[in-house]
Amino acid sequence: MNTKFDELTKAMAQSVTRRAALKKFSLGLAGMALAMLGLPNKASAVTLRKCPDQCWRSCRKQFPVASADFEACYEWCLVENCPFG
Repeated sequence: MNTKFDELTKAMAQSVTRRAALKKFSLGLAGMALAMLGLPNKASAVTLRKCPDQCWRSCRKQFPVASADFEACYEWCLVENCPFG
């Protein structure tokens, strides 16, 4: 364990040019930006497609489809349960 720590401290003590430091810093920033703006994974995309169908089925069991109560139930379900619904 001590050898790994010693290697780390030696690597940190080595001088780095401004250009190399700026390059590493900008790559880190670019990586953070890409991670924050990343696309939803496949499982998330499937959930987004299934959620409106689940809301429709749930509200259909409780109210007639053409009723105002069904519309209110469906809209509430989308807002409360479906991300980006």
